[in-house]
Amino acid sequence: MIRTLKRTPFGVQVLIGLVLGVVLGAIARSMGGTSEDPNWLTTTLSTIGSIFVTLLRTLVPPLVVLAVVTSIANLRQVTNAARLAWQTLLWFAITALVSVAIGIALGVVTDPGDRTSVSASAAQEPSRTGSWLDFLQGIVPGNVFGLQASASDDGVSLSFNVLQLLVISIALGVAILKVGEKAEPLLNVARSALAVVQTVLWWVIRLAPLGTVGLLGRAVASYGWDALSPLAVFVVDVYVGLALVLFVLYPVLLRLNGLSVRRFFAGVWPATQLAFVSRSSIGTLPVTQRVTEEELGVPRSYASFAVPLGATTKMDGCAAIYPALSAIFVAGFFDVDLSITDYLLIAFVSVVGSAATAGLTGATVMLTLTLSTLGLPLAGVGLLLAIDPILDMGRTAVNVTGQALVPTIVAKREGILDLARFGSRRRVEEAIAEPAAV
Repeated sequence: MIRTLKRTPFGVQVLIGLVLGVVLGAIARSMGGTSEDPNWLTTTLSTIGSIFVTLLRTLVPPLVVLAVVTSIANLRQVTNAARLAWQTLLWFAITALVSVAIGIALGVVTDPGDRTSVSASAAQEPSRTGSWLDFLQGIVPGNVFGLQASASDDGVSLSFNVLQLLVISIALGVAILKVGEKAEPLLNVARSALAVVQTVLWWVIRLAPLGTVGLLGRAVASYGWDALSPLAVFVVDVYVGLALVLFVLYPVLLRLNGLSVRRFFAGVWPATQLAFVSRSSIGTLPVTQRVTEEELGVPRSYASFAVPLGATTKMDGCAAIYPALSAIFVAGFFDVDLSITDYLLIAFVSVVGSAATAGLTGATVMLTLTLSTLGLPLAGVGLLLAIDPILDMGRTAVNVTGQALVPTIVAKREGILDLARFGSRRRVEEAIAEPAAV
């Protein structure tokens, strides 16, 4: 059995995990139970999924720091480093702008706020909100580890702010460049540590099929489709918008830049599917970076800078399509007329403020930032909370696909994309099996 599993292609293993997750989730849901008192199968699926995502997130902080530091130090060999950074940000903005335009158009045409049976009693203020001041303060690291503490009834929990880690890593990389030869011992340690972290990381990635079973099974068991009917028009709008971005906008951009659409989606698939089930750009970051380098042919010196940056700021799903449609929904529900200025504000927030989401599960912070900018009731967020996990799967899949798309396009336009690797028919398990060179 184990020998047969080893011979099964990794992509097939993941597909099997997807099917098993749906089946086991449906069985768990039919067994009954509540969120406060789940049945044994729901608990098992939730535990398996949580452990897998926790393992991935544990490796994200050292991966981001070491990869960004070494990549910036390696930029001394790249003559157009500043141009690469500028082109990356420009394409982030272009794709976000087109995505939010798609969201606004869908919202205006379908008017989901007036076509819902959800009760006004569901409106409530969210526990987490976002503002421009919070965003600006969040960029500045509170400590050299990017650590944040939060208190609850269960005690104090610590977490890493990936955006702050990115700022710290960029500063360290630039400092190493400035110091020069004296910093070489530190740079060599960083390179060695990165090789070790990448090895451990791919041990974890091999568990992706099992993690997929737990994550998707938990989603089906916990949420099912019962919550969708009162908000059916809104849900359809979101997924149609995501599909237009994923299967129309991205292929058009690829073709305009002379790249194969089929090869791109074949290469990015492992990251896209993991993003769908994990609902976390940060949790998927190790996989996104790997496929961007190994499957799509983006140079490591550039990908290790652009992909972590994208994981914190490149959110076509969570920060463009979703907040645009949600703002139109909330405005319609509360009978608030939106002007042309309001639609322009939605576009502005989507393009400039997407870093506020910081790659976390869910888009509540970005949504509240949009609503507060427009002066719409924040209580409208409560109307959408019941279906957020179902929508978040699609949003995150689009986010992560875009995070691999932009570096690929920029690398192609700048003439540094490995076209032989991009066009090859390498299998996913072959890329996983290969040791990562630093």
